[in-house]
Amino acid sequence: MSKPRVAVLGLGIMGGGIASRLLSTGFPLAVFNRNRERAQKFADAGAFVAASPREAAARADIVISMVADDAASRNIWLGENGALAGASEGSLLLESSTLSVGWIKELYAAAAGKDCDFLDAPVTGTKPHAASGELVFMVGGSVAGFDRAREVLSVLGREILHLGPTGSGALVKLINNFVCGVQAASFAEAMALVKTSGLDREKCIAVFSSSALASPLIKRMLAALAADDFAANFPLKLMTKDIGYAIHEAAECGLSLQTAKPALEVFKHAVDKGLGDQDFSAVLKSFGTR
Repeated sequence: MSKPRVAVLGLGIMGGGIASRLLSTGFPLAVFNRNRERAQKFADAGAFVAASPREAAARADIVISMVADDAASRNIWLGENGALAGASEGSLLLESSTLSVGWIKELYAAAAGKDCDFLDAPVTGTKPHAASGELVFMVGGSVAGFDRAREVLSVLGREILHLGPTGSGALVKLINNFVCGVQAASFAEAMALVKTSGLDREKCIAVFSSSALASPLIKRMLAALAADDFAANFPLKLMTKDIGYAIHEAAECGLSLQTAKPALEVFKHAVDKGLGDQDFSAVLKSFGTR
């Protein structure tokens, strides 16, 4: 059987990796990106470059969106030139961006109005994982839609988890990211204490690297610090956005996230210092610990 036609909307760090992976595994691909220049390498590799999300969706059986936030997702899907206007009845629509649960549910209702299947399917992983098909997908939506998505998601991810009804994937992703943000913020503060107290930084790093503190996230921050390389795999401004979304979703459930709130202030401070487009590990620099 021929492979389903896929459209990828958004060719940033993650969307670009997903598009490259789909092309390398033989899926017919249409792409859309606001900056058309970024799409050129995909055209050279055989993808159709659409002039609008509507045109991309009209050429696809499965549409995957990977953009920055609720506002960008709304612009991609809705309106005269949005993907929903071009999606055929029965299309499978996947929103893989990290978004608020409220917007995901609104988008689900809009997709249902077009008789399309819809899944929220955010991911964990960074640029190398997207390019190599090693993402982890956290999926919310119907079992039938999840089963339909397997053919595509199986080449993009090493693990595909169905977490429950619409919004479940989005909420789990926000929980995951706010915990990562809290850990990153506290470690940045810890390294500031190392510096201001006059401790030997390298000896402290040796301790931290071999203790229970040495999670993959902390190791990544230490590697960035050692190399003085904060090129974005996951931009700091997006971590800031995700922590804020998580705080809002918790409030909707009647819960105040007591550790997330100060972490959000740490990340907002880093954004104010001009670090938003760097990797989230650049939060270390906001404390002068580079």
